[in-house]
Amino acid sequence: MPDPAFNPSRRRWLAAALACTATHARADVRYPDVHAGTPLTFPRDEGAHPDYRNEWWYVTGWLRDAQDRECGFQVTFFRNRPGVAEASTSRFAPKQLLFAHAAIADPQLQRLRIDQRAAREGFGLASAAIERTNVHVGDWSLVQQGDRFEAKISAREFALDLALRAHTPILLEGDRGVSRKGPDPADASYYYSRPQLGVTGTLTLDKDARDVTGVAWLDHEWSSRYLPKGAVGWDWTGIAFDDGGALMAFRMRDAAGDALWAGGAWRDANGAVQTLAPTDVEFVPLARWRSPRTGTLYPITFRVRAGHAVVTLEPLFADQELDARAGVGVVYWEGAVRARIDGRSAGRGYLELAGYGEPMRI
Repeated sequence: MPDPAFNPSRRRWLAAALACTATHARADVRYPDVHAGTPLTFPRDEGAHPDYRNEWWYVTGWLRDAQDRECGFQVTFFRNRPGVAEASTSRFAPKQLLFAHAAIADPQLQRLRIDQRAAREGFGLASAAIERTNVHVGDWSLVQQGDRFEAKISAREFALDLALRAHTPILLEGDRGVSRKGPDPADASYYYSRPQLGVTGTLTLDKDARDVTGVAWLDHEWSSRYLPKGAVGWDWTGIAFDDGGALMAFRMRDAAGDALWAGGAWRDANGAVQTLAPTDVEFVPLARWRSPRTGTLYPITFRVRAGHAVVTLEPLFADQELDARAGVGVVYWEGAVRARIDGRSAGRGYLELAGYGEPMRI
């Protein structure tokens, strides 16, 4: 039976609703701001925060099968409060929208295998629990049990059935979990990461089920004001180093491609954390790739300065453009990358490049 959350007309309606809320939410709708000094509480804050405008649970990682074949994977669940029909008592009122997309970075195909889902909350179609991570859209889900997460994705070209186990503590991003995105303190998100997740499970490609192991990264953010004034997009990376350390770094870009703001965190192999200020982070493009589908030019190889360290990011392959216009309404580059330090292989992770075609709206 077809998944009702994947109905094309519903998908287009939900994508239009999300695009609309970027600029046309009712003026009397109140979204809470992010406030510095607000402590995050776990596991409560691993669940949903439905009062805030946007929220996402973002899992990226690398998988390896018994034949030593590697690939990247990404699973993302979005929650959006569109700010429409909030006074309605109808169960059909779209008070919360849920979106999900997933991708496999397949080196054999030299492209992404992509699929996506969308539905309004309720009627068993989609939900995001409050007390812990438990989010689903149709038969896609990300569910938490203590320090273990299960991701189940049944897509058209692939399937994932993965267990992700945390072996290191939660990493609070920014100032104890409040991550500034611009000069105005209100342009911020609540943000924490779970780097170095150990992965076991099954990846199915073309009806071939493979046992896989790997390493993954989970980000959870929620916010009502994510993009600062003048920003058109961002660059973000999350790297799991071979020695057990982790790096998150980002920059918010203006229309000229310059950094409006930047930040991140470096956790070394011993667990010591360095919070990265805007002046500590620099993204320098080294190579670019132009999409044959959208014509967008992306910088896909970077030299990233993070504090006193310099990390070179190299893509698993060039064509990792993700077309999510049928879901969250955007196209961007999101791909598996290798990390090198002083020319030596140092780790694996993901790179996200948003707003290089059309400006982002969020």
